[in-house]
Amino acid sequence: MRVQCVICDNIEKIDSYCLQAKRLRNRRIHTYMCQSCHDRIEEKTNKRLSTGKFRFNRERKKEKHLS
Repeated sequence: MRVQCVICDNIEKIDSYCLQAKRLRNRRIHTYMCQSCHDRIEEKTNKRLSTGKFRFNRERKKEKHLS
């Protein structure tokens, strides 16, 4: 399966039967991001988290059985 990164428009080929390919086919809202873009964003996010002035708001699960 050919996929295109949403940030850098790089076209890559992934296995058509992997879980990520299935998610991209069945749920159109899911987007693909190449590993280099993912690593770059992760690095910058971790830098902002380490400053202490950036709050990373994660969705909190309210139900006990979902945690």
